[in-house]
Amino acid sequence: MLNIDEIPWAGLTGGYRSPYDPRRALQLLESSPLEAWAELWQELYHQGDAGVASYAAVPFLVQSYRQRTTPEWNTYAIVAAIELARDKPTSPRVPDWLLEAYEKSIAELAQIGLTELQRTEDPDLIRGILAVVALWKGARTYSRLLLEFSEAEVRELETRLLGSVVG
Repeated sequence: MLNIDEIPWAGLTGGYRSPYDPRRALQLLESSPLEAWAELWQELYHQGDAGVASYAAVPFLVQSYRQRTTPEWNTYAIVAAIELARDKPTSPRVPDWLLEAYEKSIAELAQIGLTELQRTEDPDLIRGILAVVALWKGARTYSRLLLEFSEAEVRELETRLLGSVVG
């Protein structure tokens, strides 16, 4: 298990490719979640980019989520966004010292999500959970669709596709 204080944060970059240490924002998730999420989204993921600090934050995001009692979309969405950012050729790889904990965290979040899926009606939370589950099971394209397109956008696409088949 990773110790948050043993991670070499000073040498790790986030989504902007500049050094980022998420510990303060992770601590704020309990007391000031809006401020914490604004910072975490801003620093860990930027226009499809993530860095090693982003990857290193994932196990601690999942650990923090496990301790909270209210299901919420942000953890699922940011973990999925960070994992999908790895597909870009310019993205750094997950370092060997982090890979096992990183992958286990995604699997754990997916399993938590499967339990929460039974109790939620929130469409955004459902999309976030399904995006992480799809990643866990290797269905990256489905995860990307779930994460990047709203239900309204998917319905519009469906209408266009069905219209072109019928017409």
